[in-house]
Amino acid sequence: MEKALIGKKLGMTQVFNEKGGVVPVTVVEAGPCPVVMVKTGGSDGYEAVQLGFGEIRVNKLTKPLLGHFQKQGVAPRRTLREFKLSAELKVGDVLKADIFEMGDRVDVVGTSKGKGTAGVLKRWNFSKLKESHGSGPVGRHGGSLGACSTPSRVYKGKKMAGRLGGERVTVQNLTVVKVDAENNLLAIKGAIPGPRGGIVLISASVKA
Repeated sequence: MEKALIGKKLGMTQVFNEKGGVVPVTVVEAGPCPVVMVKTGGSDGYEAVQLGFGEIRVNKLTKPLLGHFQKQGVAPRRTLREFKLSAELKVGDVLKADIFEMGDRVDVVGTSKGKGTAGVLKRWNFSKLKESHGSGPVGRHGGSLGACSTPSRVYKGKKMAGRLGGERVTVQNLTVVKVDAENNLLAIKGAIPGPRGGIVLISASVKA
């Protein structure tokens, strides 16, 4: 069975390996994730499993979403996500952090931190002008944008100032350094996208 969980990023710390080396890790609260719905090729056209994560009060749900949970006979969950897992799972089964083991390779999907509107230096790592003499107030500007009389326009995709961050980001092939099954915690080597408290999706690496 493929492995997948919904989790919450708790922050970064460091652990020591058996050789005494320092390993930077991100701690994720992974699960428990009950199976809310199982989709099959016959009824839905594809196979997938819908997992839930996080508690939520009933009065915070919309009526369609509440009816979905009641139809499946599962307690309401704050977050719902689909994963292409095998159909061996049944509605009501609960997946916890212990489905992963130390040394497993995983892909982590999250939403990067939103930075708002940013200039070209911060957004695209442009170089600024020399500020020793004569640059004036344009030291951090983007410079010339268009071409000459042909094509007399700015090409699509031009690197300019604009919205930075707040996007879906996938970091692939990270290593699970430690599993705390009792507290449903995973220590994953390296950084993963998003702020503390952000929702992340953890699945078995497609490259491993």
